Amino acid sequence: MTPRDRVENAVEHAVERAEHAVERASELMSDKLAEVKPHLRGWLHAATAPIALVAGIVLVALSPTELTRIGSAAFAFSALLVFTVSAIYHRGTWSPRTWAFLRRFDHANIFVLIAGTYTPYALLFLEGTARTTLLLVVWGAAIAGVIFRVFWTDAPRWLYTPMYLALGWAAIFFIPAFVAGADRFSSGIAIATLVLVAAGGLLYTVGGVIYGLKRPNPSPRWFGFHEVFHSLTVLAFAAHYVGVSLATYSLR
Repeated sequence: MTPRDRVENAVEHAVERAEHAVERASELMSDKLAEVKPHLRGWLHAATAPIALVAGIVLVALSPTELTRIGSAAFAFSALLVFTVSAIYHRGTWSPRTWAFLRRFDHANIFVLIAGTYTPYALLFLEGTARTTLLLVVWGAAIAGVIFRVFWTDAPRWLYTPMYLALGWAAIFFIPAFVAGADRFSSGIAIATLVLVAAGGLLYTVGGVIYGLKRPNPSPRWFGFHEVFHSLTVLAFAAHYVGVSLATYSLR
C-alpha cells in the first residue's frame, strides 16, 4: 500500500467515525428532548388544528362578499398553519436538523398569524388610507419577522418575544379609525367585536410574557409554562374568531 493509499484510508475512516458520532449525538439529543418535554406538550394545538380547519371553512363559506372572504381566508389559513406546525413540532421527537427546521417554521408562523388576524378586521372596519397603511405595516413587518426568525434561529428569547408583542399591538395607532368604522355595524355587534379583539390581544400578550419569562411553570413534567402559553393562544384565537364571525355575519 502506497503512502497515498494509507492517507486516503485514514481519511475515509475518520469521515466514517465522524458520521457515526453525529448520528449518535442526534440520537442522544432526541432522547434528551423527549425526556425533558412535558407529556402534554403540543396536544392543545394538535386538538385545536382540526377545529380551526372546520371553523375556517365555515367562516369563509358564510362570508357574504369577496372582501370578507379574503379576510376570513387569511385569518383561517394563518391560524391553521400555526396550530398544525406547532403540533407537529412539539409532539414529535425529531433529529436535530428536522427539529431546527420545524422550530424556524413554528416561530416564523407567529408573525403570519398576527398579520392574518389583522386582515379581516382591517377589511371589515377600515377604509381607504387607514386600511392600506395598516395592512402594509403588519404584512411588511410579518415578512421581515419571518426572514428574521428563519435566518437567526438562535436569536435570544428576550429579543424576538417583544417583536411579536409590538406587532400585535400595532393597532393602537388605528383606534380612532376602528371606532369610526364601527358605525357600519349595530352598536351591539361593534362593541362585542371590539371587546373580543382587545380580549384576544390581552390573552396573546399575557401568553407572550409567560413564554418570555418561563413562568409560571405549574408542572414541568406534565403541564409547564409552554402549555400555559399554548392555552392562552387557543383562547385568544377563539376570541378573535368569534369577533370576526360576528362582524362578518352581520353583513349578510
